[in-house]
Amino acid sequence: MTSLPDLTTYDAVLFDLDGVLTPTAEVHMHAWRAMFEELFAQWGIEPPYTDDDYFAYLDGKKRYDGVASLLHSRDIEVPWGDPSDPPSADTVCGIGNRKNEVFERVLRQEGIAPYPGSLALLDRLKEAGVPVAVVSSSKNAGEVLDVAGIRDRFAVVMDGVIAERDQLASKPAPDVFIEAARMLGAEPARSAAVEDALSGVKSAAQGGFGLVVGVDRGVGADVLREAGAHIVVDDLEEFIA
Repeated sequence: MTSLPDLTTYDAVLFDLDGVLTPTAEVHMHAWRAMFEELFAQWGIEPPYTDDDYFAYLDGKKRYDGVASLLHSRDIEVPWGDPSDPPSADTVCGIGNRKNEVFERVLRQEGIAPYPGSLALLDRLKEAGVPVAVVSSSKNAGEVLDVAGIRDRFAVVMDGVIAERDQLASKPAPDVFIEAARMLGAEPARSAAVEDALSGVKSAAQGGFGLVVGVDRGVGADVLREAGAHIVVDDLEEFIA
């Protein structure tokens, strides 16, 4: 196996959250599946929802963009609505808020802990004085970081709330990664980005990051490389030699 680059040699390291630092991707998958299976059954939508839909249309994207993308794949168009829409509303925003209710309930009931390998890498980067940031499409990123007990490790948290406020395009556009690097005072070309989602890998690659690390939590190493990952690992503990 080829030796991995030393992440402490980069000016900054930017991490996706769900599936990279914490196993919240599994909670998101569960919440999306439960919500869309019920919605598809109610509306008579075919073909049925599968986990492949999660990776193709939802993973790594802002919540409402993901809803619109998945519905579009079934030739379903509904009004966009407004983020203040109740979860019962049959709008893109209402459907996204419906999923979020399920996610928040599971997170509160079951809690979340960071991946041990990710925590070890954060410790290594802290010892080396390398600034780190979270770049997440989720509006729940702050709550997840708090529950996981790692919020204070990050100088910058670029999440779905900030992206919406500042009108930054969703991954796979590079906007959120580029802005997070700017907030850290780092140049993308001298920084590393760590992602597990195809949309996130594409975002970092388009942003011109010096190193794009793909974490294969089920998407597939070859697919992550095709999306722009320079290297792919199964877990971030592989960087701790």
